[in-house]
Amino acid sequence: MRGKNAIINLLGSAGTQVIGILCGFIVPRIIIGTYGSEMNGLMHSITQFLSYITLLESGVAGVIRAALYKPLAENDNNKVSGIIMATEGFFRKICLIFVGYAAVLACVFPFIVEGDDGWLSTFAMVLIIALSTISQYYFGITYNVLLQADQKRYIYEMLGAAAVAVNAIMVFACASLGASVHVMKLVSSTVFAIRPIFLNLYVKKKYSIDRRVAPDKAALSQRWDGMGHHIAYFLHSNTDVFILTLCARITKAFSIAEVSVYSVYYSVTYGIVSAVNILHLSVEAAFGNMIAKGEKALMKLNFKVYEQMSMMLNTFVFTCTAVLLVPFVSVYTHGIDDADYIRPLFGYILTLAEALFCIRKPYNNVTHAAGHYRQTKKGAYIEAGINIVLSVVLVVPFGITGVAVATALAMGYRTLDYVRYLYKNILEEKLSYFFRMLAVNAAACGVTCFISSLFLPDTLDSYLVFLAYAVAVALICVVTVAALNFVFFPKNLKSIISTVSRTVKNFLKR
Repeated sequence: MRGKNAIINLLGSAGTQVIGILCGFIVPRIIIGTYGSEMNGLMHSITQFLSYITLLESGVAGVIRAALYKPLAENDNNKVSGIIMATEGFFRKICLIFVGYAAVLACVFPFIVEGDDGWLSTFAMVLIIALSTISQYYFGITYNVLLQADQKRYIYEMLGAAAVAVNAIMVFACASLGASVHVMKLVSSTVFAIRPIFLNLYVKKKYSIDRRVAPDKAALSQRWDGMGHHIAYFLHSNTDVFILTLCARITKAFSIAEVSVYSVYYSVTYGIVSAVNILHLSVEAAFGNMIAKGEKALMKLNFKVYEQMSMMLNTFVFTCTAVLLVPFVSVYTHGIDDADYIRPLFGYILTLAEALFCIRKPYNNVTHAAGHYRQTKKGAYIEAGINIVLSVVLVVPFGITGVAVATALAMGYRTLDYVRYLYKNILEEKLSYFFRMLAVNAAACGVTCFISSLFLPDTLDSYLVFLAYAVAVALICVVTVAALNFVFFPKNLKSIISTVSRTVKNFLKR
């Protein structure tokens, strides 16, 4: 059943991410082309500032997932109901705080950024963008956590894919009809606000949540230990835009259009990260189930396959991204001249930062599935400190490249911290295997980059030409990664093939 659920989640997440990536490229391009880079940068900044309310979550979502694995495995509906009731109450309190925060930000944000539209325009934009987050906290986030823990994430993903697709259609329609940016964004926010309501209705129909059960507040007891992990992840996703926005306002070193440049590159790498995370999202709950049942030997055996597969996938995906990112952006922004979007060094460093973030996912997931939040929170705070301090120091002299360097260094530290902890305390094995894996795949990356540099230009002006180059780079990379891993880790590669084949066959039989 775990294998079947993992494949269903994998397929569901894959379809969702394909739609999300495509729409994630289409929508910003429509906005930039219709409303300009400054407006795109403004909306991206507002979205990031509104997301700061998630700091109040204290990492509860991950803690609750870990708490739900055991009662779900044992079909203990009373325990599940108590946890859900406590979680729902917690998130609805955050929702009320968010409403107040959004109102204050709407009044203050027009003074943080300088724009041509005036105070009222920016005020309204903040409230419009806040709409979908309010709906998420009040109706959907608790049940999203439940579905993830029960290995049914694909339900949430399917609703998300539908919302993303409808949103892209509505944005295109609004832009084509000449609608104002506020009307366009209101329609967009409404689409995303409806999704949590449908999720709420689905869970209430499919699960027998007993609302008379007293909230199990003990399930939230590790939320302060989870806070460090949540803060570190939050800063990974939001520090750069926050600092760029303030720096543009205070130092005048660059304009808010720089946020638009950052957002274009980040949207590409974020799409790549989301695609890679399909593997991790599909198996995290399965490892939680193994740990909850005390199947340590099986967990360790499966982790070896998972680890090797993840490293090879990351190497392939992010090597291709590093080589192709700037050529893609050159095509994507062709004809836009209100900002300089060709930033090779920034692209390489941002890709490295996201690659390091994805490399750590197997170690992160299994550590959290085991509920080891308290034991690993120190590293999370150190990561956050590195990110903030270095971003502040480097942003003025180096701009968006400086904040990318800070993020990459913070990611590197935290990745090694997770690897060290998991190997020592859960797997109880030596670190030498990880470093050999890293060295082999780094060599594969270097070989691919060198060969690609011999024929790939920095800028292109056609998607068809880009596609041809992309296919060539991908073929070189997949051959290089597979060959080197087969030479140095033949048993592991055969185990990957055997495990995937067996899982697919079992899935098809059912």
